[in-house]
Formats: sequence, structure tokens, C-alpha cells
Amino acid sequence: MKSFQNIFDGKKVLITGHTGFKGSWLSMWLFNLGAKITGISLDIPTQPSNFEASELGTILDDHRVDIRDSKRIDRILEDSNPDFVFHLAAQSIVRYSYENPLETISINALGTATLLDGLRKLKKNIVAVIITSDKAYDNVEWVWGYRETDSLGGKDPYSASKGMAELAIRAYFESYFKSPDSNVRIGIARAGNVIGGGDWAENRIVPDCMKAWSCGDEVSIRNPNSTRPWQHVLEPIGGYLVLGAKLALQPEVHGQSFNFGPPAEQNYSVDDLISEMGKYWDNARWKKDSIESRPLHEAGLLKLNCDKALFDLNWKPTMDFGDTVRMTVEWYREFYEGNRISMRKFTIAQINEYTQLAQSKNMSWTIL
Repeated sequence: MKSFQNIFDGKKVLITGHTGFKGSWLSMWLFNLGAKITGISLDIPTQPSNFEASELGTILDDHRVDIRDSKRIDRILEDSNPDFVFHLAAQSIVRYSYENPLETISINALGTATLLDGLRKLKKNIVAVIITSDKAYDNVEWVWGYRETDSLGGKDPYSASKGMAELAIRAYFESYFKSPDSNVRIGIARAGNVIGGGDWAENRIVPDCMKAWSCGDEVSIRNPNSTRPWQHVLEPIGGYLVLGAKLALQPEVHGQSFNFGPPAEQNYSVDDLISEMGKYWDNARWKKDSIESRPLHEAGLLKLNCDKALFDLNWKPTMDFGDTVRMTVEWYREFYEGNRISMRKFTIAQINEYTQLAQSKNMSWTIL
């Protein structure tokens, strides 16, 4: 039997969006597995950032490039000569998409097409995992989980941009990569919002709490009764790695899409999340607004059915709600209250803890 963790040792891996929240964790995990990493991002999206806190710029080939710049993307692809590509570069903030819809659609749809067009020109064998979003589904507000065969769509600019990206992926696959003899193998990964250490995006409950509590401030909670399928960032990233390894070894996965989401029962309210976080932070304080805010017309709660990932990839969620929250808060406590000699070491320690937890639950991620 071969584990996915052996597949990436010594391999050349290109990650787009490597300075972002998910991208920085993926970069660290692949570095820990022995991969040689090239990163493409336009900039560092937040201050602080996991990318800077973990000093990732010292362990990879760092390129600051607009994902829509086809000439430079083509050149980096040719020069880096990757064995694997993970595409995470995106405009990922829903609220920002309402204010800048054309930019969001351009980055998420045209940016994905630009990368695919660059892959089309390569001659070597390469595996590409393209990450979109659970919001690519046409959300009709039903209560059961969406399957990979359900309709795609999008009623808001961000969701629409991800649906457009999916159309671009399908067009390039059918036109250029569909043959079993194709030198490029494509997999599509769909996951929802995640939490974990190193996220400092605006208007997100975990970063808001961590920033406030680190200063001894109280957090104001606008929508305490809203529920979300909370998932640690390591869960879908583990799925991306499994999918990449599977594509390299088993061609029948080529061109398929997979959902990576939390257990169906892991739906908790914002109030539940903050109460759980408060267990791990001394003197944590928060208050509930008397009037809940009215957000923009964002897609409602989406549940994902992940049976296909279980049966075809041997992947399933590992962490329960308690572990998810504990590991998230422990990362921020180390950043704000620890010695901070090396957040990279702490991040790798959490990756190793997650891996051991998965193995203890008979999740060995066996590929062959």
C-alpha cells in the first residue's frame, strides 16, 4: 500500500494563491512532505498573514503575478516545470464581490481559464487540482447535501464567478484534456468556508474574535443564531492532496469533481462557536447585538454530500467540532501570546497532529 504522503516527496509543485489562508497551509504541508514549491500570488491578502508569520517566502520560489497575465503564467509554468499544480488563486470574499463584481468574475473565471490555457501548452505529464467552491452549486435551499452531479449556478457575483470557472474547466477538459492519453490530468475540488490559525480576513467571526481578545477587548456578535458547517482548514487541504495523488496513480479519476466538507451533523451556531472558543482563551468576552444585521444576499447554507470522496478517494472528515475549535484557538494563542520563535514549526506540528489523528481513526489515506 502507498500513502498519498509519499507521492509528493521530491516533486515540483506549483501553487497559485500560495500567500492566502488555504494556500499557505497547503504550501506548508507540501513542504513538510518534501515537495519543491513554486508559488504564484498577486500579493499578500491580509496583515498579519500566515504566509509571513510562518516565513514561507524562505522555503519556496515566490512569484507575485496576476493570475490573468497569460504571458507570465505561461513563462512560470515552463520554467518551474511542475509535476503537480494546485490552483487556489481567487477573489474569495463575498462582500467584496458585491462591490467589485467584474473584478471578481475576471479573477475567478478568466484567471482559471488562463491557468488552464497555460497547462494546455505543456508537453510533460502533469496533475492539476483546480479548487472552486461549494457556492458553485445552484443553491435551491434544500436541506440535503449537494452531490457532484447537481446543477451549478450562482445568484450572487461570487457564486456566479465560481460557476463560470467550472464552465471553463469543463470546456478545457472536453476540448483538450479528455483523452485517456492526455499528458494533463485534471481534478476539481469543491469545499466551503473553513476556519483555522492564520486567517485574518475581514468580517469573519474567528479573526474578529482573535484580534479583539488578543487586545483584551470585547467582541460584538451580530448574528449569533446563524449556523455554519464549521471545518478546519486541514480537512479540505488533505482532500486536495489525496485527489492530486490519486490523479497521478489512477487515471479513472481524471476529469472528475469531488466535494470536501464536514460531517452533516457538524452544524453549529455562531454562538456555539464563540462559546467553544472561549474555553481556550482566558478572559474572552463577547456580547450579542440586540438587532441582528441584515447581510447582503449571499447564498444560504450549503451542505455537501461527500460520499464520492469517501468511496473513490478514501477521504472523509477527521476532526470533530471540539478538535476543530481547539486547534484553531491554539494557533492564535501561540501567535499572540507565545514566544513566536517559529510559527512555521508550530504550524507543521499541527499538520502532524492532524495526520496522526486521521491515522488513529483508520484514515490512512491509502492510494494503492
